Amino acid sequence: MKKAILIAAMMLAGSTAFAMGDGDMMMKDGKMMRMEGGKAMPMDKEMTTSDGSKVMMDGTVMKKDGTKMMMKNGDSMMKSGEMMDKDGKMKK
Repeated sequence: MKKAILIAAMMLAGSTAFAMGDGDMMMKDGKMMRMEGGKAMPMDKEMTTSDGSKVMMDGTVMKKDGTKMMMKNGDSMMKSGEMMDKDGKMKK
């Protein structure tokens, strides 16, 4: 809840940054990273979000419904399965 409020407040203020929490993933410089202990660490295995989406080490995302997407530099995937672009806008 706090993360959602923080993200909303920063978006209203015009900030493109948003808070990443442990378990969240992002594509940075062509490599998948995951947040752990407040630090970005290289992903070393496929991860599954709480909505059933699978995130591969190359940035491929396979949604539970079979939809396949490729993350781009700056894209983030929350551990809940919500995806955001580099500007903090939700992607579908």
